[in-house]
Order: sequence, then C-alpha cells, then structure tokens
Amino acid sequence: MSGNHSTSEGCGKARVALRTSATAIKVQRMVAYAELESFFSGLVATAQSRGITCAITSGMACVHFGVAATTKDCDVLCDVNKAEEFRMLIAGTTLRDLLPNYRGNISPPLDARWLCGGWTAHFTWKTKPEETCLDVFGLAPRGSTPWEKELAGIYASHHTVAEMKLTNREKDWPFVTALGIKMLKANDVRGCLHLYSPDALTNAVRSHEIPPWMLDARPALRLALQGDERLEGALHAETVFWHQLDACRIRLYERPLRAYVNAVRKTLGKATVSLAESHNIRLGCAESHLPPSPMRAHGLARLVADAREATARLVHPSLMDWLPDGMIHFIGVA
Repeated sequence: MSGNHSTSEGCGKARVALRTSATAIKVQRMVAYAELESFFSGLVATAQSRGITCAITSGMACVHFGVAATTKDCDVLCDVNKAEEFRMLIAGTTLRDLLPNYRGNISPPLDARWLCGGWTAHFTWKTKPEETCLDVFGLAPRGSTPWEKELAGIYASHHTVAEMKLTNREKDWPFVTALGIKMLKANDVRGCLHLYSPDALTNAVRSHEIPPWMLDARPALRLALQGDERLEGALHAETVFWHQLDACRIRLYERPLRAYVNAVRKTLGKATVSLAESHNIRLGCAESHLPPSPMRAHGLARLVADAREATARLVHPSLMDWLPDGMIHFIGVA
C-alpha cells in the first residue's frame, strides 16, 4: 500500500517537474519587451543609416515617450519611395536566427503603389510562444502634417503618434491625451489638439496662445476658451466622429481585401516560400485585386461626409457644429 502510494507520489512529482520545466522553457523563449525594443530599434536605425527615411510609431513610440508600459509588436512608418529597400532590409534581418515573412494571406505587398494609397504591409518572425510582428505604413492614418518632416530620432513625433491613435479602439484614446500633455510640457501648443479631458483642455487653452489655424482645425477649442458648458458634449462628439471616420476608412479597405486574400491563399496553397517569393506572388494578386488607393477612389470629402452622417445618428444635432475639420487629416494620400 505504502509502496503504491510512493510510486504514485513519485509520478505526481515527475508530472509537476515536467510541467514546471515546460513552463520554464516557454518563459525562456518569450520575447521580452526589452529584446523587442532592441531588435526593432536596431532595424530602424540600420534603415536610417542606409538613407531609408522611417520611424517607429504607435505602441512602441508610446512606450518610449513614457505614456505606455509595454507593447507586443511594432509599427513603422516608411518613406513610400524607399519601400523596396526597406523590404529587402527586413527580408535579411533575423530574430533568434529566424527570417521573417509576410503575415498570413492578408498582407498586401510592401510596394510604393499601395503604401502611398494607405495600405499597410504585415510581417512576422515566427518566434515562440508568440510571433513577433511588424506593420509597415507609408502614410500616417489621420496625419495632418508630413510625418517624415518631424522625427524624434528613430521615432515619429508625439504629434504624428497622437493622430495615429485617433482610432475606433477605446484602448488607444488614453494615449492621445497623455501625448498632448507631453507636447504642452515641451512648449508645443499643438498639444491642445490632443486633449480630450474637459478640465485639462480648458486649463491648457487658457495658459497658451492658440493660433487661428488651430481654432479652425478644432472648433471645440473655442468652447474651452469660453468656458462653455457644452465642451464635454463636444469632446464626446469628436471621439464619436473619429471612431466613425476610422470605421468608414477600414471598410473601404476590407471590401477589395477579401478577393485579394482568396487569390493569395489559392496561389500560395500550403507551400513554404521565402519572403521574396511571397512578395512576387502578392504583387501579382494585388495588381489584379487591390485598388492602390481606396480612399482616393471613394473620395476624401465623401469619406468625411460618411463619418459625419454616422456621427449625426449618435450625438445631439447641436454638437455637430463642433466637429473637427476631417479634411486636413489625409496628408500624403495619393
């Protein structure tokens, strides 16, 4: 009896040891944020040293700027005219001895024709237990100024990152206000464009001289200057508008993407190909199925009108006059 108990106990300990060992291996293989940051910082620094204008943006930039704790992947802005050179650099860059490839069937090719129309290319290094992912943009979504004219070393500017965070995802919005506050502390009055707290915005506009162009770009600043009680409602209406504009934009890209994904899946099948081979396949599929610039084809004014119409169904009519000028947020769209 005692012998059986001892054997059972020994097996139990062995199973615990195996589980513990497996967990240790998994933790050991996890790509920690420090390693992730070092890897992508090195990639972008190398690109810049080769004359490729590019910059880390979004989540990893937020961590660098001190408004986020961590992130799981990397977003990079790249000069559309350097797309080919950047793709070749990515293709030859290993992480833990792994070469990258396009991510799944959904990624468009990293090519100037599609980058300048607002498409994003997606790459992955198949690290374990989670893949390491990179998204490459040619345009900063919702950008109102040329991102490449205002860099912070290997990072995009606070202003560019804040505009890119005006998404339809709630988790992005705290970063917008945090970046705006950082800008104001650095004496950049444009930080007032990114504050979505009524109290913070009111205090900011009263302690800074607001240029006329900013009042035109964001009419709600006038309410803040006047101490108008409608400010809170107007800021809510702004967030609804940005949510709707992002959702309308995404739908324009999703429609043709279905046919493209099917074509890539059919052509690739289950074959294992290099990034270069996958790129050539994607080029052919994109030429047949992906319009270079869905936003331009739809019409930028029409896109803004779509978003305003969707917003009007969700907010009080009196707040519509305080929506931002969406037309200035398509800088660089071909």
